[in-house]
Amino acid sequence: MINPRSHAPTTGQAGYLIIHTIVFGAIAVLLLTALVSWGGTNVRAGRDATLREQAFQIAESGIDYYRWHLAHAPTDYQDGTLLPGPYTHEYYDRDGTIIGHFELTITPPPAGSTVVTVVSKGTVLANASIARRIEATFAIPSITQFAVLANSKIRFGVGTEVYGPIHSNDGIRFDGLTHNIVTSAKYAYDDPDHSGADEYGVHTHITPTDPFPAMPPLPPSVPPSRLDVFQSGRALAVPAVDFNGFTQDLAQIKTDAQASGRYFAGSGTLGYNVVLKVDDTFDLYTVTALTNPLPSCNNSLGQDGWGTWSIASQEFVGNYTFPANGLIFIEDNVWVEGVIQSARLTIAAGRFPENPATNANITINKDILYTYYDGQDVLGLIAQKNVNIGLISEDDLRIDAALVAKNGRVGRYYYRPPTSQGQGGQACQEWNTRAMITTYGMIATNQRYGFSYTDSTGYQIRNIIYDGNLLYSPPPSFPLTSDQYITISWREL
Repeated sequence: MINPRSHAPTTGQAGYLIIHTIVFGAIAVLLLTALVSWGGTNVRAGRDATLREQAFQIAESGIDYYRWHLAHAPTDYQDGTLLPGPYTHEYYDRDGTIIGHFELTITPPPAGSTVVTVVSKGTVLANASIARRIEATFAIPSITQFAVLANSKIRFGVGTEVYGPIHSNDGIRFDGLTHNIVTSAKYAYDDPDHSGADEYGVHTHITPTDPFPAMPPLPPSVPPSRLDVFQSGRALAVPAVDFNGFTQDLAQIKTDAQASGRYFAGSGTLGYNVVLKVDDTFDLYTVTALTNPLPSCNNSLGQDGWGTWSIASQEFVGNYTFPANGLIFIEDNVWVEGVIQSARLTIAAGRFPENPATNANITINKDILYTYYDGQDVLGLIAQKNVNIGLISEDDLRIDAALVAKNGRVGRYYYRPPTSQGQGGQACQEWNTRAMITTYGMIATNQRYGFSYTDSTGYQIRNIIYDGNLLYSPPPSFPLTSDQYITISWREL
């Protein structure tokens, strides 16, 4: 017989099984605990992810809310409270239950700017430690969006390089190099510089010359690309720019300057010379005499208002601080030169009542310079008639400013060279030819612009550089395109 007791585990074997049971049981418990913990962590992570997304949406709603607020109150940077921020708003779900808050920190525009910065912090009630922050900047664009804006036909010759968009409400002939788009309100026009058929509203005579455009009844044609001239292309028949909107009411600038700026009545002489200084002041002189041209240096083209426009003598009037509102209005002709540092100014020249025969000019013969090129320094020069470069101007002339010729043109008169047109004599030598002019800012000209002529007189090299800071931080009293803010940047912090 088989003894059943012969298969019973010994004491040692029983102990071994117990140890195994405990070990594997412990491992199982640990695994189960880890699994439960992992599951709980995943559940919490999922819940927190949902809450983080909720906090982000709440923060974004704060940005949307404040843009809406600015649309209804464009100059209110205190969220309608008249109190310093931050400003906290409750956030409700669709059932009307509060589920979180957004907190707004608002930075108003610097003086002369329209750029508003707002930081929105979104939080949820379910977990106050979860927060998301979004920063957005809003601004109202100004009309100073072009390197050159012309209200008439305009020509850019060889030797011109433009860094910034160009627009004319009429036709453009461009034979230089431009790095931004060139646009015209015309599809085609008759270029007055030569005879022939209509040409594209924006065209070039750099070889190979553009073909003639298709004219009605044929459908419009597209000019060739010509990246050697138009690096960013050209566009035809675009909407015209309201130049009257750009050349704002000088009478209002006069009124504002009289109220809280600097106003100077007629000089009783030839005008005033304004010398800008880095200590936020300017020296003012009356201009008592202009340079007399040589007998053969004359108005051979019959240009309106021709003269040397260069100062021969002047008398000191006084030193004045820059006004708080940045407006200087002079009811006379004005000459401007000098350097500014951390300043925002508009200098306007005009005579009232307005009369084409007496409209005032601004003349620049010496450098006008910024100290900083990050938007801290901004200068606007608004002439009722012309912005002139005189006969005796610097050979390498730099103008840091937004130049506006309300009724006339920005440019230099024709100072003919020796033997010009077979007339002999010295003519306007040695000043008829200048080396280089550089403008940094923008140019708005009602009539045809120009610093040079086809016989190589004037400035041989012309660099026109757009100051992008002008778009949202124009000179004082320069017009905005609307009262509506647009979003210019957005980021999560």
